Amino acid sequence: MALMKKIVILLLAGAASAFTPLNNKAVSKPAVSELESSGLTDPGIYEDAIADWEKQFPQFSKWGWGPSVQAEKWNGRHAMFGWFFICATAYCKGHGLIPDPEMALDLKTWGTLATISGKETITNERAIILIANAHFFALSLCATLCPLPFGDPLFYDPSEQKYSEGYGYLPAMKLGLTEEAEIINGRLAMLGLTTLIIDTAVEQKPMLDIVNSWVGGAYY
Repeated sequence: MALMKKIVILLLAGAASAFTPLNNKAVSKPAVSELESSGLTDPGIYEDAIADWEKQFPQFSKWGWGPSVQAEKWNGRHAMFGWFFICATAYCKGHGLIPDPEMALDLKTWGTLATISGKETITNERAIILIANAHFFALSLCATLCPLPFGDPLFYDPSEQKYSEGYGYLPAMKLGLTEEAEIINGRLAMLGLTTLIIDTAVEQKPMLDIVNSWVGGAYY
């Protein structure tokens, strides 16, 4: 298992390095040309895919469904919030802030909503986490369908100009509250969640235990 942990960490580090912004002054033109000639960063690949999607599904495309910058933004936002929620939950678990975490719900009170299989019910801790996620999902759905005037909507307005075409593999490093910073943070968050799911499946442990082990047992 220790070997598997090292492999997962190395894969995460290697993949994360792909999102590290390059110093444009330090990169020579031949190096960039070699990278572009490999075809791996050819923007035409993505432009062709988006154009094909728009051709096949015009009704969806005009509202921003499918491969779009907004879809990547919102996926990244949910991933970043997911990490915040996971870390907050681990903190609450480690500091006794979840009441009666190991107590199973009463079947007569909660009915089949709380059952796992047969008459076995979920724990109070799991129920609180589930309800918190359901509340956030409802909030996210409202923000998607009925965005506030100052908010950034998920869907396009066909009567307005579309958003930018994309940021490529390596968005420019722009510090502060910028779209480039949000894209990078969102990608790293999604990559981290994918690694967490893989590690959970490999080690057959709860996600909170995996995250706690990653931080050296700092939560509990």
